[in-house]
Amino acid sequence: MRLQAWKARGKRTLAAAALSAALVAGTAGWAAGNQQTPVTGPVPGVSSWRADRALDRPLPDPATAKPAEVAAFFRSLSPAQQQGLLDRHPLVVGNLDGAPIALRYEANARALQQESATQLRRAADPTLPSRDREAARARAERYDALRAGGRQILVFDPRGRGQVAEVYGDLPGAAHVSVIVPGSDIDLGSFDRQKDPYGTPTGMARSLYAATGHRSAVIAWAGYTTPVGIGPDAATGKLAEAGAPRLARFVQGLDAAGTPDPVVFCHSYGSVVCGEAAGEMPAADLVVAGSPGMRADDVAGLHTKAHVWAAKAADDWIDDVPNVEFLGLGHGTDPTDPDFGALSVPASQVDGHTGYFEPGTDSLHAFARIALGERP
Repeated sequence: MRLQAWKARGKRTLAAAALSAALVAGTAGWAAGNQQTPVTGPVPGVSSWRADRALDRPLPDPATAKPAEVAAFFRSLSPAQQQGLLDRHPLVVGNLDGAPIALRYEANARALQQESATQLRRAADPTLPSRDREAARARAERYDALRAGGRQILVFDPRGRGQVAEVYGDLPGAAHVSVIVPGSDIDLGSFDRQKDPYGTPTGMARSLYAATGHRSAVIAWAGYTTPVGIGPDAATGKLAEAGAPRLARFVQGLDAAGTPDPVVFCHSYGSVVCGEAAGEMPAADLVVAGSPGMRADDVAGLHTKAHVWAAKAADDWIDDVPNVEFLGLGHGTDPTDPDFGALSVPASQVDGHTGYFEPGTDSLHAFARIALGERP
């Protein structure tokens, strides 16, 4: 037994060493500049929210109140009282899980407008370096694009690289709901980029929404700090551990707002976040694609009642990443491994790492059926 344990430990060590070598080779070394500080906690403006006594009672604390408690609080308010909170605290209301969905849309549109105005003032400030003025102008343009054309923004956090979630379809009235959780290199700036569209949360969401015949509301959720590139952040669970409570709380907020339990689609590093969040997330199904692992040995280790599905293309480069979790490196068992216990999603028509939601693929067809509560 000792010999077997020693051999197993040796295999894990070699796999971890291989993972480190692969990542170092792919990034020309551990690039400290790529390491991200996760954004956690409530959005700016919470202090004034907590101090607000216009309703002659304390408001639910965004840091500690459960989404169900937030939902109950808003149900106790008149429309005029809800509107008053939105007018005074748009950024807080727009990101308050459990608040009414339509109110959050309106609040985030207001917050985007205010943040755009702030950035335009920075862009016109001659005391700032030209680089900072240019960055401020670009941010303002992104904020304006997110509130243009009646876009339904359910999350907007301007801190750090920026976080955002957008809804396609009628979320309050939907019989089926899906949430897309993306992987690395996604933030407010790349959320809906034109290059490699099916590697973005908006591209995945639009494609799934169309594939369901618009019968499922779909949410593109970029509500956590993602890794940048293939480096130390992508190889460890630090950002997933920070993002998982945000994802779990977001889904709990949907539940508190009265939507059906969603199907949560998790791509690449997003599946690590989903694995960490699974036990606290009221999801009907978890679907992972191009996953490096979910930080669990098997489906039972996820501690979820959701059905778990997994897809991986034959030429997805993620297959070159060793499926190991050792000394903080790696994310564990490949979810498409039969021993993991996930249900299989076909992916024979998928090209590379970001083709799972591409129209016409067998994977997207299967995803759409799962999103509608059917079986592929």
